[in-house]
Amino acid sequence: MAKSPKITRKKRGVTDHKSRWSFLVEAAKALNSTLETQQLLSLIMELSAQAVDAEATSLVVRDEQSGELRYEIALGDMGQKVKKLPIQTGKGIVGWVVREGKPAIVNDVTTDPRFGGVIDGLTGFKTRSVLCVPLLRKGTVRGALVARNKTDDAGFSEKDLEIFSALADQVAIALDNSQLYQRARREIRERMALCEVGKIITSSLDLEKVLALIMDALSHVVRYDAAGIYIIDPKTQQIEAETLQGYDPQMEGKVRLKVGEGVMGWAAKKGQGIIVPDVSREPRYVNARPQTRSEVAAPLKSGEQVIGVFNMESDQLNVYDDHDLDLLTAFASQAAVAIENARLFKETLEMQRLEHELAVARQIQKSFLPQKPPRIEGYELAGMNVPSQEVGGDYFDFIPVSEGQMGLVIGDVSGKGIPAALIMASFRASLLAEIRNNYAIGKICSKVNALLWESTAPDQYVTAVYGVLDTKRQIFTYANAGHNPPILLSSDGSFQRLNTGGLTLGFLEKTNYQEEAIKLQPGDCLIFYTDGASEAKNVLEEEFGEERLVQAARRGRHLSAQELQNEIHDQLREFVGPSGLGDDITMLILKVLQ
Repeated sequence: MAKSPKITRKKRGVTDHKSRWSFLVEAAKALNSTLETQQLLSLIMELSAQAVDAEATSLVVRDEQSGELRYEIALGDMGQKVKKLPIQTGKGIVGWVVREGKPAIVNDVTTDPRFGGVIDGLTGFKTRSVLCVPLLRKGTVRGALVARNKTDDAGFSEKDLEIFSALADQVAIALDNSQLYQRARREIRERMALCEVGKIITSSLDLEKVLALIMDALSHVVRYDAAGIYIIDPKTQQIEAETLQGYDPQMEGKVRLKVGEGVMGWAAKKGQGIIVPDVSREPRYVNARPQTRSEVAAPLKSGEQVIGVFNMESDQLNVYDDHDLDLLTAFASQAAVAIENARLFKETLEMQRLEHELAVARQIQKSFLPQKPPRIEGYELAGMNVPSQEVGGDYFDFIPVSEGQMGLVIGDVSGKGIPAALIMASFRASLLAEIRNNYAIGKICSKVNALLWESTAPDQYVTAVYGVLDTKRQIFTYANAGHNPPILLSSDGSFQRLNTGGLTLGFLEKTNYQEEAIKLQPGDCLIFYTDGASEAKNVLEEEFGEERLVQAARRGRHLSAQELQNEIHDQLREFVGPSGLGDDITMLILKVLQ
């Protein structure tokens, strides 16, 4: 990440109008310089103290899952004693600020009944005065920014409140962006881990080795202190440990439960996953590990048959949520496949390895594609993806941007198979993260280009077109990143190519992209496609080409978007004949209704 801009510290805080403006500009640059959580938190503390010349500052955040308020970072080195300390909404000065969504200045805490002194008691810090402002994002209180003790003992002023509130607005945006970035990175890690498991489970018939590798891959995306994969003996109906991590070695071979007994037995009997936030409150829990505080379990299924259970345990309370259960279930399905593979004939192993690896990757790729186009009054949308292999590198999507605005994207990754699918996963995650930041289309393309350049090999790249349809004004604004120009076909049969933009994504580190806004008319038809359509060849090695594609669109422009898409695809298949389509075919069609 780039180094943060240096912030000039004022001896007595930032007081005059000019210095406040200068400080906020520098602060915005600093907060936008990183998306890494720890670096961002340190910046927030430094900027907060400088803004109002405070002895100590703290950041309180609301947990997205539980809604609980906790100190994320506080009081410098002393903060470890209060980090994650729960705060009751409405209690204390901070709790009051969060509940009311209003700031508070208390220049003598001994006179304010809201002051509880909990942090002082834990850390030995002596609080004299407090300035606290809410962190607001999209009308919701996400937490609070707290300053303690004006260094000159003069007390916090209204000017301090003004600049602290302005800084809090920037902090809320920076934290939101960081969370979006972390989610995008987590999604990529999870999907790459699933792909890696797809390779692992078909690489060996050594069951113990394969299951250990699966648990190791899981540890990179979900934190656990102990985990185990358990198999049901079909004769005795006992659940026995197949492989364990994090348990006392003396327990190996001793963990045996009947189906229906304990948390794992319940998951096996019901064929359902289960989350236990606090094992001490769960009557079904069987204590095989004293340190465990929370647990999650998912059944291993082969078809409809439950053959075992995948279990994770944590030394902390309330660690696992529905997302973790979904991910564990996905890994459990891979573990079930590994177990079944070990029971299959060895002579079919090579075929199974290829087929299953590609099936896992195709499942991941399919999860990126929309199941059906959205309904938009006055428009018709259609999209299709037909991979030439089980796994391809094409992508299209409909992305709601805001009310009255729909994002349309089509992309094509260099190469085929699983590597192309992984690059497309990275492209999709990066694009969604940047769209949520409300950047202009050209800026979005530049940022996605930089991320791909950093994370891909020199010979890997993505061509794409991204645009936003303003449904009310009938304006389509787009940028083309080295992709086949979409065709805008008018109702009278004339057409134009949409080629404004820039270079292929990931080709150079820094690239600028131009964008163009087009006024759409009733009857207009916008056709996006990948080169698998235009470069499809017949038995004579002739390409279908753009001209034939335009002709096919002209003949079918009276059809609905879905019917036109099907018509073009039928003509492609008829053209190539018995040689078949040699590349992925992906199309996206937008039609403006009369």
